Amino acid sequence: MYQPISIHNIPSAVWGPSSEKVILAVHGNLSSKTDTPIRLLAETAVQKGYQVLSFDLPEHGDRKREPTLCKVQNCVSELRQIIEYAQKNWKDISLFANSIGAYFSLVAFSDLLFQQSLFLSPVLDMLEIINGIMSAFQISEQELFQKQTIPTPIGQTLYWDYYCYVKEHAVSRWNTPTWILSGGKDTLCNVQTLQSFVQQYHCSLTFSPESEHYFHTEYDLSVLENWFDHII
Repeated sequence: MYQPISIHNIPSAVWGPSSEKVILAVHGNLSSKTDTPIRLLAETAVQKGYQVLSFDLPEHGDRKREPTLCKVQNCVSELRQIIEYAQKNWKDISLFANSIGAYFSLVAFSDLLFQQSLFLSPVLDMLEIINGIMSAFQISEQELFQKQTIPTPIGQTLYWDYYCYVKEHAVSRWNTPTWILSGGKDTLCNVQTLQSFVQQYHCSLTFSPESEHYFHTEYDLSVLENWFDHII
């Protein structure tokens, strides 16, 4: 259903027949350019006259053996390369971003105006999440500075340069009309942070009451499919 391509050596995929309209799809953690949410997005979007452009973030998909780490600064740089490619090849560009992919997009694309953006379980405040991890494992800012890299028991590695970049690049601007789908049982993203973002940027918010952060059950995917069909 998709055509594999390479954009600046980034493994990518174009879904659907030629069109002037495209949805740029940014996957989440432990996902890839062809994972289920993007496949479901493409199934709906192609029927409505769009193509979908997806790609693998560092350490994901076809890039698991590459040395580039999935740090925010690396991902933001790559997203800007991807959007330059999209701007050269499509007239009408929308955005879909899942989980941490939404955070990367908010930082990389804060000055852009998409036709629309669709966020699934978006990470909106990365500093809040990092501070939460540091607090949970009693890691101070000074310790992170001294060690530069600290693995944690939950599988997330903390990096001093990542932490500094997040502090220096707070999300303070977003101009695109945005629709958000979030799980009512999401324990990763703070609901107050979500509601504050929705109010500040006049987003449309849909809760899936029985879903968690990761949409993967039959129920979750049914909700996601219906949401795509309604929003796109």
